[in-house]
Amino acid sequence: MGQQQLLLVVLSAIIVGIAVVIGIQMFEESAVTANQDAVMQDVLHVATRAREWYRKPTVMGGGGQAFTGLTLASLNIDSTNANGTIRIGTVNANDFNITGIGIEGTPLTVAMTVYNDSLGTPTITQ
Repeated sequence: MGQQQLLLVVLSAIIVGIAVVIGIQMFEESAVTANQDAVMQDVLHVATRAREWYRKPTVMGGGGQAFTGLTLASLNIDSTNANGTIRIGTVNANDFNITGIGIEGTPLTVAMTVYNDSLGTPTITQ
């Protein structure tokens, strides 16, 4: 082989190597973003179910216009799933805090306050 052909082979190998590294980085970033979206969806799902529970009368297994006594078990929701972990924090009569912790990359945390008439703005930290 001539020098020109060897140079082309080496150059091609370098380009392919760079393309593989970029592809792996893009896949990892996509996985982290997908996990963040899934954890956010889980937090919103719990918030929606909790607001339903809040409005349901106590004789029907609900909160009777109060979040007091709210647990994930009362909502029939597991604390862990394929996306991460969900935790209910401080519970008051008219609001409570919920936190979702993801599993991809650096664990991200989605925190939100749920009120009896609205949802707070979610806070995402990594």
